[in-house]
Amino acid sequence: MIIRNVRILGGEPADIRIEDGAIAEIGPDLPGSGGGDVDGQGAVALPGLVDLHTHLREPGREDAETVQTGTQSAARGGYTAVHAMANTSPVADTAGVVEQVWRLGREFAHCDVHPVGAVTVGLEGRQLAELGAMADSAARVRVFSDDGRCVDDAVLMRRALEYVKAFDGVIAQHAQEPRLTAGAQMNEGVVSGRLGLTGWPAVAEEAVIARDCLLAAHVGSRLHVCHVSTEGSVEIIRWAKSKGWNVTAEVTPHHLLLTDDLVEESPVGAYNPIYKVNPPLRTRADVEALRAALADGTIDIVATDHAPHPVEDKETEWSAAAMGMVGLETALSVVQEAMVETGLLDWAGVAQRMSAVPARIGRLGGQGQPIEVGAPANITLYDPSVRTKVDPLAFASKSRNTPYEGMTLPGRVVATFLRGRPTVLEGKLV
Repeated sequence: MIIRNVRILGGEPADIRIEDGAIAEIGPDLPGSGGGDVDGQGAVALPGLVDLHTHLREPGREDAETVQTGTQSAARGGYTAVHAMANTSPVADTAGVVEQVWRLGREFAHCDVHPVGAVTVGLEGRQLAELGAMADSAARVRVFSDDGRCVDDAVLMRRALEYVKAFDGVIAQHAQEPRLTAGAQMNEGVVSGRLGLTGWPAVAEEAVIARDCLLAAHVGSRLHVCHVSTEGSVEIIRWAKSKGWNVTAEVTPHHLLLTDDLVEESPVGAYNPIYKVNPPLRTRADVEALRAALADGTIDIVATDHAPHPVEDKETEWSAAAMGMVGLETALSVVQEAMVETGLLDWAGVAQRMSAVPARIGRLGGQGQPIEVGAPANITLYDPSVRTKVDPLAFASKSRNTPYEGMTLPGRVVATFLRGRPTVLEGKLV
Protein backbone atom coordinates (compact mmCIF):
# COMPACT_ATOMS: atom_id res chain seq x y z
CA MET A 1 0.00 0.00 0.00
CA ILE A 2 1.03 3.58 -0.63
CA ILE A 3 -0.46 6.45 1.34
CA ARG A 4 -0.25 9.35 -1.09
CA ASN A 5 -0.12 13.10 -0.72
CA VAL A 6 0.27 13.54 3.02
CA ARG A 7 2.25 16.09 5.02
CA ILE A 8 4.34 14.35 7.67
CA LEU A 9 4.06 16.50 10.83
CA GLY A 10 2.65 19.25 8.61
CA GLY A 11 5.67 19.35 6.29
CA GLU A 12 5.94 19.06 2.52
CA PRO A 13 3.69 16.61 0.61
CA ALA A 14 5.03 13.07 0.37
CA ASP A 15 3.98 9.47 -0.19
CA ILE A 16 4.48 6.63 2.31
CA ARG A 17 4.96 3.06 1.12
CA ILE A 18 3.92 0.34 3.58
CA GLU A 19 5.14 -3.26 3.33
CA ASP A 20 4.61 -6.04 5.88
CA GLY A 21 3.23 -3.63 8.47
CA ALA A 22 6.22 -1.29 8.36
CA ILE A 23 7.18 1.89 6.54
CA ALA A 24 9.30 0.84 3.57
CA GLU A 25 9.81 4.12 1.71
CA ILE A 26 8.98 7.82 1.96
CA GLY A 27 9.23 10.29 -0.89
CA PRO A 28 7.38 12.32 -3.51
CA ASP A 29 5.49 10.54 -6.29
CA LEU A 30 6.49 6.98 -5.37
CA PRO A 31 5.90 4.41 -8.14
CA GLY A 32 2.59 2.54 -7.87
CA SER A 33 2.16 -0.35 -5.49
CA GLY A 34 -0.37 -2.24 -7.57
CA GLY A 35 -2.56 -2.43 -4.47
CA GLY A 36 -5.23 -0.36 -2.83
CA ASP A 37 -3.46 2.97 -2.46
CA VAL A 38 -4.93 5.63 -0.17
CA ASP A 39 -5.18 9.29 -1.18
CA GLY A 40 -4.32 11.38 1.87
CA GLN A 41 -5.53 14.56 0.16
CA GLY A 42 -2.93 16.69 1.88
CA ALA A 43 -3.75 15.55 5.41
CA VAL A 44 -1.23 15.90 8.24
CA ALA A 45 0.41 12.53 8.98
CA LEU A 46 1.12 11.88 12.65
CA PRO A 47 2.49 8.80 14.43
CA GLY A 48 -0.44 6.78 15.74
CA LEU A 49 -1.67 8.38 18.95
CA VAL A 50 -1.11 6.67 22.32
CA ASP A 51 -3.43 7.25 25.29
CA LEU A 52 -2.02 6.56 28.73
CA HIS A 53 -5.40 6.94 30.45
CA THR A 54 -8.52 5.25 29.02
CA HIS A 55 -11.47 3.66 30.79
CA LEU A 56 -12.78 0.73 28.73
CA ARG A 57 -15.09 -0.48 31.56
CA GLU A 58 -14.87 -4.16 30.59
CA PRO A 59 -15.18 -6.40 32.55
CA GLY A 60 -18.20 -5.42 34.60
CA ARG A 61 -19.63 -2.23 33.11
CA GLU A 62 -20.32 -3.27 29.56
CA ASP A 63 -23.41 -1.06 29.64
CA ALA A 64 -21.04 1.94 29.46
CA GLU A 65 -18.27 0.61 27.19
CA THR A 66 -16.56 -2.56 26.03
CA VAL A 67 -13.06 -3.22 24.80
CA GLN A 68 -14.52 -3.46 21.30
CA THR A 69 -16.45 -0.19 21.32
CA GLY A 70 -13.73 1.59 23.26
CA THR A 71 -11.04 0.61 20.78
CA GLN A 72 -13.33 1.56 17.89
CA SER A 73 -13.72 4.95 19.52
CA ALA A 74 -9.95 5.15 19.95
CA ALA A 75 -9.33 4.34 16.28
CA ARG A 76 -11.85 7.01 15.24
CA GLY A 77 -9.83 9.45 17.33
CA GLY A 78 -6.54 8.49 15.68
CA TYR A 79 -5.23 6.22 18.44
CA THR A 80 -3.28 3.05 17.78
CA ALA A 81 -2.71 2.16 21.45
CA VAL A 82 -4.53 2.80 24.72
CA HIS A 83 -3.87 1.96 28.35
CA ALA A 84 -6.99 0.51 29.97
CA MET A 85 -7.43 1.68 33.55
CA ALA A 86 -7.90 -0.80 36.37
CA ASN A 87 -11.20 0.33 37.92
CA THR A 88 -13.25 -2.41 36.29
CA SER A 89 -15.44 -5.00 38.04
CA PRO A 90 -13.64 -7.12 39.06
CA VAL A 91 -10.77 -4.73 39.56
CA ALA A 92 -7.69 -5.40 37.42
CA ASP A 93 -5.55 -6.25 40.45
CA THR A 94 -4.46 -9.77 39.44
CA ALA A 95 -2.64 -11.36 36.53
CA GLY A 96 -5.86 -13.11 35.52
CA VAL A 97 -7.89 -9.94 35.07
CA VAL A 98 -5.21 -7.95 33.22
CA GLU A 99 -4.66 -10.91 30.90
CA GLN A 100 -8.41 -11.03 30.22
CA VAL A 101 -8.40 -7.37 29.16
CA TRP A 102 -5.24 -7.85 27.12
CA ARG A 103 -6.70 -10.83 25.27
CA LEU A 104 -9.92 -8.92 24.53
CA GLY A 105 -7.77 -6.21 23.03
CA ARG A 106 -5.92 -8.68 20.83
CA GLU A 107 -9.21 -10.21 19.70
CA PHE A 108 -10.85 -6.96 18.62
CA ALA A 109 -7.62 -5.23 17.50
CA HIS A 110 -8.95 -1.80 16.55
CA CYS A 111 -5.92 -0.62 18.50
CA ASP A 112 -3.43 -2.12 20.92
CA VAL A 113 -4.76 -2.45 24.48
CA HIS A 114 -2.31 -2.34 27.38
CA PRO A 115 -3.94 -2.97 30.75
CA VAL A 116 -3.07 -0.79 33.71
CA GLY A 117 -2.78 -2.77 36.93
CA ALA A 118 -4.26 -1.63 40.23
CA VAL A 119 -1.80 -0.49 42.88
CA THR A 120 -3.87 -1.88 45.75
CA VAL A 121 -6.23 -4.82 46.13
CA GLY A 122 -9.72 -3.79 45.08
CA LEU A 123 -8.54 -0.15 44.84
CA GLU A 124 -9.13 -0.07 48.58
CA GLY A 125 -5.80 1.45 49.55
CA ARG A 126 -4.96 -1.10 52.24
CA GLN A 127 -2.78 -3.78 50.65
CA LEU A 128 -0.54 -3.85 47.57
CA ALA A 129 -1.96 -5.77 44.63
CA GLU A 130 -0.04 -8.47 42.72
CA LEU A 131 2.26 -5.98 41.01
CA GLY A 132 4.97 -8.48 40.17
CA ALA A 133 2.55 -11.11 38.87
CA MET A 134 0.86 -8.55 36.61
CA ALA A 135 4.25 -7.40 35.34
CA ASP A 136 5.23 -11.02 34.53
CA SER A 137 1.86 -11.89 32.96
CA ALA A 138 1.17 -12.06 29.23
CA ALA A 139 -0.06 -8.45 29.48
CA ARG A 140 3.42 -7.30 30.63
CA VAL A 141 1.93 -4.52 32.77
CA ARG A 142 4.24 -1.57 33.40
CA VAL A 143 1.77 1.11 34.51
CA PHE A 144 -0.07 0.79 37.82
CA SER A 145 -2.80 3.08 39.12
CA ASP A 146 -5.77 3.15 41.46
CA ASP A 147 -7.21 5.90 39.24
CA GLY A 148 -10.58 7.02 40.47
CA ARG A 149 -9.11 6.81 43.94
CA CYS A 150 -5.93 8.16 45.47
CA VAL A 151 -3.29 6.02 47.13
CA ASP A 152 -3.43 8.34 50.13
CA ASP A 153 -1.44 6.17 52.54
CA ALA A 154 2.14 7.48 52.32
CA VAL A 155 3.70 4.22 53.50
CA LEU A 156 1.77 2.18 50.94
CA MET A 157 2.67 4.63 48.18
CA ARG A 158 6.33 4.38 49.13
CA ARG A 159 6.19 0.57 49.03
CA ALA A 160 4.54 0.63 45.60
CA LEU A 161 7.18 2.97 44.21
CA GLU A 162 9.90 0.72 45.61
CA TYR A 163 8.30 -2.45 44.26
CA VAL A 164 7.94 -1.36 40.62
CA LYS A 165 11.62 -0.39 40.38
CA ALA A 166 12.43 -4.09 39.90
CA PHE A 167 10.77 -4.18 36.47
CA ASP A 168 10.94 -0.50 35.44
CA GLY A 169 7.29 0.12 36.23
CA VAL A 170 5.61 3.42 36.99
CA ILE A 171 2.98 4.39 39.55
CA ALA A 172 0.34 6.70 38.06
CA GLN A 173 -1.24 8.61 40.92
CA HIS A 174 -4.76 10.03 41.07
CA ALA A 175 -3.87 13.00 43.28
CA GLN A 176 -6.85 13.65 45.54
CA GLU A 177 -6.56 13.96 49.30
CA PRO A 178 -9.83 12.26 50.33
CA ARG A 179 -10.40 14.13 53.56
CA LEU A 180 -10.12 17.49 51.81
CA THR A 181 -12.60 16.44 49.11
CA ALA A 182 -15.27 14.63 51.16
CA GLY A 183 -18.57 15.43 49.47
CA ALA A 184 -16.89 17.77 46.98
CA GLN A 185 -18.90 18.49 43.85
CA MET A 186 -16.91 21.02 41.80
CA ASN A 187 -13.91 23.36 41.95
CA GLU A 188 -13.80 25.38 45.15
CA GLY A 189 -14.15 29.02 44.22
CA VAL A 190 -16.53 31.82 43.36
CA VAL A 191 -18.80 29.65 41.21
CA SER A 192 -19.17 26.88 43.78
CA GLY A 193 -20.05 29.52 46.36
CA ARG A 194 -22.76 31.01 44.19
CA LEU A 195 -24.21 27.60 43.31
CA GLY A 196 -24.04 26.26 46.85
CA LEU A 197 -22.01 23.20 45.83
CA THR A 198 -19.34 21.75 48.12
CA GLY A 199 -15.98 22.95 46.83
CA TRP A 200 -13.04 20.82 45.71
CA PRO A 201 -9.94 22.77 46.74
CA ALA A 202 -6.85 22.89 44.55
CA VAL A 203 -4.69 22.05 47.57
CA ALA A 204 -6.28 18.57 47.75
CA GLU A 205 -4.49 17.78 44.48
CA GLU A 206 -1.35 19.76 45.11
CA ALA A 207 -0.58 18.30 48.54
CA VAL A 208 -0.59 14.73 47.23
CA ILE A 209 1.56 15.63 44.23
CA ALA A 210 4.14 17.32 46.46
CA ARG A 211 4.26 14.33 48.81
CA ASP A 212 4.59 11.82 45.99
CA CYS A 213 7.32 13.75 44.19
CA LEU A 214 9.31 13.65 47.40
CA LEU A 215 8.63 9.93 47.85
CA ALA A 216 9.64 9.15 44.25
CA ALA A 217 12.88 11.05 44.72
CA HIS A 218 13.55 9.32 48.04
CA VAL A 219 13.26 5.80 46.60
CA GLY A 220 14.54 6.65 43.10
CA SER A 221 11.44 5.43 41.30
CA ARG A 222 9.14 6.60 38.51
CA LEU A 223 6.03 8.64 39.33
CA HIS A 224 3.39 9.71 36.82
CA VAL A 225 0.78 12.28 37.86
CA CYS A 226 -2.64 11.75 36.31
CA HIS A 227 -4.92 14.55 35.02
CA VAL A 228 -3.14 17.60 36.45
CA SER A 229 -5.68 20.40 36.83
CA THR A 230 -4.31 23.35 38.82
CA GLU A 231 -1.72 26.07 38.45
CA GLY A 232 -0.21 25.08 41.80
CA SER A 233 0.24 21.49 40.63
CA VAL A 234 2.14 22.77 37.61
CA GLU A 235 4.55 24.67 39.83
CA ILE A 236 5.17 21.64 42.06
CA ILE A 237 5.87 19.41 39.05
CA ARG A 238 8.14 22.05 37.54
CA TRP A 239 10.09 22.19 40.82
CA ALA A 240 10.39 18.38 40.96
CA LYS A 241 11.70 18.26 37.41
CA SER A 242 14.21 20.99 38.16
CA LYS A 243 15.64 18.59 40.76
CA GLY A 244 16.07 15.91 38.10
CA TRP A 245 13.51 13.63 39.69
CA ASN A 246 11.81 10.98 37.56
CA VAL A 247 8.35 12.57 37.51
CA THR A 248 6.03 12.82 34.51
CA ALA A 249 2.57 14.30 34.22
CA GLU A 250 -0.48 14.42 31.99
CA VAL A 251 -3.28 16.87 31.25
CA THR A 252 -6.66 16.01 29.75
CA PRO A 253 -8.11 17.78 26.72
CA HIS A 254 -11.06 19.05 28.75
CA HIS A 255 -8.80 20.69 31.32
CA LEU A 256 -7.06 22.50 28.45
CA LEU A 257 -10.30 24.02 27.16
CA LEU A 258 -13.16 24.10 29.67
CA THR A 259 -13.60 26.08 32.90
CA ASP A 260 -15.76 25.81 36.00
CA ASP A 261 -17.94 28.70 34.74
CA LEU A 262 -19.76 26.15 32.59
CA VAL A 263 -21.31 24.56 35.66
CA GLU A 264 -23.22 27.82 36.10
CA GLU A 265 -23.49 29.04 32.51
CA SER A 266 -23.93 25.97 30.29
CA PRO A 267 -26.17 26.29 27.21
CA VAL A 268 -28.95 24.46 29.07
CA GLY A 269 -28.51 26.29 32.37
CA ALA A 270 -26.75 25.64 35.66
CA TYR A 271 -26.02 22.26 37.26
CA ASN A 272 -25.59 20.34 33.99
CA PRO A 273 -23.91 17.07 35.08
CA ILE A 274 -22.14 16.76 31.73
CA TYR A 275 -19.52 19.08 33.28
CA LYS A 276 -19.08 16.98 36.41
CA VAL A 277 -15.65 15.38 36.27
CA ASN A 278 -12.82 14.27 38.54
CA PRO A 279 -10.70 16.33 39.01
CA PRO A 280 -13.18 19.15 38.45
CA LEU A 281 -13.01 21.81 35.78
CA ARG A 282 -10.95 24.67 37.18
CA THR A 283 -10.55 28.41 36.50
CA ARG A 284 -9.34 30.26 33.42
CA ALA A 285 -6.03 30.95 35.20
CA ASP A 286 -5.57 27.20 35.73
CA VAL A 287 -6.33 26.49 32.06
CA GLU A 288 -3.75 29.04 30.92
CA ALA A 289 -1.15 27.56 33.28
CA LEU A 290 -1.85 24.05 32.01
CA ARG A 291 -1.49 25.13 28.40
CA ALA A 292 1.81 26.86 29.10
CA ALA A 293 3.08 23.82 31.01
CA LEU A 294 2.19 21.45 28.19
CA ALA A 295 3.94 23.75 25.73
CA ASP A 296 7.17 24.01 27.74
CA GLY A 297 7.30 20.31 28.69
CA THR A 298 6.53 20.64 32.38
CA ILE A 299 3.45 18.55 31.61
CA ASP A 300 4.67 15.74 29.39
CA ILE A 301 1.59 14.43 27.64
CA VAL A 302 -2.09 14.73 26.81
CA ALA A 303 -4.18 11.81 28.09
CA THR A 304 -7.92 11.62 27.52
CA ASP A 305 -9.24 10.12 30.78
CA HIS A 306 -11.99 8.78 28.49
CA ALA A 307 -14.70 7.97 31.06
CA PRO A 308 -17.88 6.59 29.46
CA HIS A 309 -21.14 6.40 31.42
CA PRO A 310 -24.62 5.21 30.44
CA VAL A 311 -27.30 7.86 30.05
CA GLU A 312 -28.96 7.18 33.40
CA ASP A 313 -25.69 7.83 35.27
CA LYS A 314 -25.33 11.34 33.83
CA GLU A 315 -28.87 12.57 33.12
CA THR A 316 -29.82 12.98 36.76
CA GLU A 317 -29.47 15.61 39.46
CA TRP A 318 -25.96 16.99 39.89
CA SER A 319 -25.19 15.42 43.27
CA ALA A 320 -26.13 11.91 42.10
CA ALA A 321 -24.48 12.07 38.67
CA ALA A 322 -21.34 10.11 37.85
CA MET A 323 -18.08 11.96 37.24
CA GLY A 324 -16.43 11.75 33.85
CA MET A 325 -16.45 12.58 30.15
CA VAL A 326 -15.77 10.64 26.98
CA GLY A 327 -12.81 12.03 25.09
CA LEU A 328 -11.13 9.70 22.61
CA GLU A 329 -12.93 10.92 19.48
CA THR A 330 -12.54 14.63 20.21
CA ALA A 331 -9.06 14.75 21.80
CA LEU A 332 -7.07 15.75 18.73
CA SER A 333 -9.59 18.44 17.79
CA VAL A 334 -9.51 19.92 21.30
CA VAL A 335 -5.72 19.92 21.31
CA GLN A 336 -5.74 21.69 17.95
CA GLU A 337 -8.14 24.30 19.32
CA ALA A 338 -6.30 24.85 22.61
CA MET A 339 -2.66 24.40 21.59
CA VAL A 340 -2.10 24.52 17.81
CA GLU A 341 -4.41 27.37 16.86
CA THR A 342 -3.08 29.42 19.77
CA GLY A 343 0.50 28.95 18.51
CA LEU A 344 1.63 27.03 21.59
CA LEU A 345 2.42 23.78 19.72
CA ASP A 346 3.15 22.75 16.15
CA TRP A 347 2.30 19.31 14.78
CA ALA A 348 5.71 17.92 15.77
CA GLY A 349 4.93 19.02 19.33
CA VAL A 350 1.53 17.36 19.18
CA ALA A 351 3.16 14.13 17.99
CA GLN A 352 5.57 14.23 20.93
CA ARG A 353 2.87 14.79 23.53
CA MET A 354 0.20 12.49 22.12
CA SER A 355 2.33 9.65 20.73
CA ALA A 356 6.07 9.48 21.41
CA VAL A 357 6.18 10.46 25.09
CA PRO A 358 3.12 8.50 26.28
CA ALA A 359 4.55 5.43 24.53
CA ARG A 360 7.85 5.99 26.33
CA ILE A 361 6.20 6.40 29.73
CA GLY A 362 4.19 3.21 29.16
CA ARG A 363 7.28 1.38 27.82
CA LEU A 364 5.62 0.50 24.51
CA GLY A 365 8.34 -0.51 22.10
CA GLY A 366 6.24 -0.70 18.94
CA GLN A 367 4.30 2.54 19.37
CA GLY A 368 5.11 6.24 19.31
CA GLN A 369 7.92 5.95 16.80
CA PRO A 370 8.56 8.67 14.19
CA ILE A 371 7.19 8.25 10.69
CA GLU A 372 10.39 7.03 9.10
CA VAL A 373 11.65 4.08 7.09
CA GLY A 374 11.75 0.91 9.16
CA ALA A 375 9.26 2.04 11.79
CA PRO A 376 5.96 0.22 12.36
CA ALA A 377 3.27 1.75 10.16
CA ASN A 378 1.19 3.19 13.00
CA ILE A 379 -0.06 6.34 11.33
CA THR A 380 -2.87 8.85 11.82
CA LEU A 381 -4.03 11.09 8.99
CA TYR A 382 -5.66 14.29 10.22
CA ASP A 383 -7.29 17.13 8.29
CA PRO A 384 -6.91 20.31 10.38
CA SER A 385 -8.63 22.55 7.83
CA VAL A 386 -12.25 21.55 8.44
CA ARG A 387 -14.53 22.52 11.33
CA THR A 388 -17.26 20.15 12.45
CA LYS A 389 -20.12 20.35 14.94
CA VAL A 390 -19.76 17.61 17.55
CA ASP A 391 -22.55 15.05 17.34
CA PRO A 392 -22.33 12.40 20.08
CA LEU A 393 -24.80 10.18 18.22
CA ALA A 394 -22.05 9.65 15.63
CA PHE A 395 -19.56 8.36 18.22
CA ALA A 396 -18.33 4.78 18.09
CA SER A 397 -18.32 4.75 21.89
CA LYS A 398 -21.36 3.24 23.62
CA SER A 399 -21.62 6.38 25.76
CA ARG A 400 -22.52 9.94 24.81
CA ASN A 401 -21.39 11.96 27.84
CA THR A 402 -19.39 14.59 25.97
CA PRO A 403 -19.15 18.23 27.08
CA TYR A 404 -18.62 19.29 23.45
CA GLU A 405 -22.07 18.40 22.07
CA GLY A 406 -23.12 21.09 19.63
CA MET A 407 -19.72 22.83 19.75
CA THR A 408 -17.85 23.39 16.50
CA LEU A 409 -14.30 22.06 16.78
CA PRO A 410 -11.49 22.06 14.23
CA GLY A 411 -10.16 19.08 12.33
CA ARG A 412 -11.11 15.46 11.84
CA VAL A 413 -9.30 12.14 11.71
CA VAL A 414 -9.32 10.96 8.09
CA ALA A 415 -7.62 7.60 8.54
CA THR A 416 -5.84 5.47 11.12
CA PHE A 417 -3.40 2.64 10.34
CA LEU A 418 -2.35 0.00 12.86
CA ARG A 419 0.86 -1.66 11.64
CA GLY A 420 -0.18 -0.86 8.09
CA ARG A 421 -3.73 -2.15 8.43
CA PRO A 422 -6.38 0.55 8.09
CA THR A 423 -8.76 0.70 11.06
CA VAL A 424 -10.37 3.94 9.86
CA LEU A 425 -10.64 5.22 6.29
CA GLU A 426 -12.41 8.42 5.20
CA GLY A 427 -13.42 8.91 8.82
CA LYS A 428 -15.23 5.57 9.00
CA LEU A 429 -14.35 2.36 10.78
CA VAL A 430 -12.97 -0.41 8.61
